[in-house]
Amino acid sequence: MNVRLLLITVFGLGHLRPASGTWGSTPPVAFALLLIWVLSLDGLSVHDQWIVNISLVLIGLIFSIVCVRFGAEAEQCFAKKDPGQVVADETAGQCIALLFLPWRPMTDKDGWIWNLVLAGTAFFAFRILDIIKPPPANQIQRLAGGWGILADDLIAGLYALLVAQGIGRVILPMLPLG
Repeated sequence: MNVRLLLITVFGLGHLRPASGTWGSTPPVAFALLLIWVLSLDGLSVHDQWIVNISLVLIGLIFSIVCVRFGAEAEQCFAKKDPGQVVADETAGQCIALLFLPWRPMTDKDGWIWNLVLAGTAFFAFRILDIIKPPPANQIQRLAGGWGILADDLIAGLYALLVAQGIGRVILPMLPLG
């Protein structure tokens, strides 16, 4: 497999079944939780929160560029518009859904549970919104090549970000998670 297809399938995750898009959405979630855990070993400062956000933006940008640059080639390779094997778009969109969330240090009493629930909320919100494609995501999917593959996932990521922020800042603090 060439490097371009390896990247656009997010190192082969796009070949996993069922639900390749779900597999492609997991790396940013796992990365964010791992990074928060590592940063929590010394406490989780506001500076550390920015490290998480900047890292997610960089990962999202990398996979967005991969998608736009190699999307048309992937469509030719897999002989289908927006083929299921292409999951770089899900990785990029999931990064958006995880931005600026109110993470807690894993060393806090309820830190692990809080962060798992928060990450799960962003994950499921993104997956649901990516599947149902609320406007204008469904319409923008008609763009050609990599932009058509990517744009609807970026929109789903923005919607999921709003959902995750609302739940993480309004509903989760009211729940007994510890």
